[in-house]
Amino acid sequence: MLSATTINSALRLALDEDAPWGDITGETFIPATASATAKLSAREAGVLAGIDVFARAFTLVDPSVDVDLTSADGNAFAAGDTLATVSGPARAVLRAERIALNFCQRMSGIATQTRAFVDAASSNSAGTNTDGRGVRIVDTRKTTPGLRAFEKHAVVCGGGHNHRFGLSDAVMVKDNHLAVLAGEGADVAAAIRSARDRLSHTTTIEVEVDRLAQIQAVLDGGADIIMLDNFSLAALRAGVELIAGRAIVEASGNVSLETVGDIAATGVDVISSGALTHSVRAIDLGLDLDLTAEVGGVESDSSVGLS
Repeated sequence: MLSATTINSALRLALDEDAPWGDITGETFIPATASATAKLSAREAGVLAGIDVFARAFTLVDPSVDVDLTSADGNAFAAGDTLATVSGPARAVLRAERIALNFCQRMSGIATQTRAFVDAASSNSAGTNTDGRGVRIVDTRKTTPGLRAFEKHAVVCGGGHNHRFGLSDAVMVKDNHLAVLAGEGADVAAAIRSARDRLSHTTTIEVEVDRLAQIQAVLDGGADIIMLDNFSLAALRAGVELIAGRAIVEASGNVSLETVGDIAATGVDVISSGALTHSVRAIDLGLDLDLTAEVGGVESDSSVGLS
């Protein structure tokens, strides 16, 4: 999903946005001969995501920059850990550092948030559905426009799973679709069966319901996945019992770190939450630089902390 082409395209846009006519500060104050060694340091604990994106930001600015990765996506880290070391022309390192940090900090925030949800869902014997498998924590389409591939990659780094990437991936009949069908006088079960006849055999059909009374018609239509939206815990348990393994059961709505464990304990197969991506806090990472420049034939050393 997060291909080299996608990474390069997003980074080029971000770099062009940040310095459309060059970095006038670096080009004015930093000697062209200056080199820099910088360490990516964690200022708080978290789960890493986007480290390859971080590295690529520097090499896009200048291929001669070397980035030594000391951790990998999906790894937990503690405050004070060094996650990567960057070395090369100082102007290039300074030019790329904010863009590199922006991506890695946000992606690591998503991964950290996701890991917390996964841990909460599996704690206290929660997170086991009726088939004995662990419940899946999945994301939604509530992502930053243009950055969906990065944010969904970060969810996976945190131990979560991806819902459909976009509208082209799977059929998902939501409340507004059902309202249109009702307005047209259509029968839900018949509409699902008709859609199945027109779709590829590899395409899944998910239908969202907001009350127990809607489930039977969706089952009769042969939906692959039934989303129970904003159900109480008691209603979730009743829905799982009614569906009885005939479709994958997804719970959505009112999902938080405080509620996800109880939701998982109802026996649902999947819990989806937009909070994994839409309201996440970036993890505090910093880039600490040691600059060495030859000025008038004399080397001068300095340390600069950037975040």
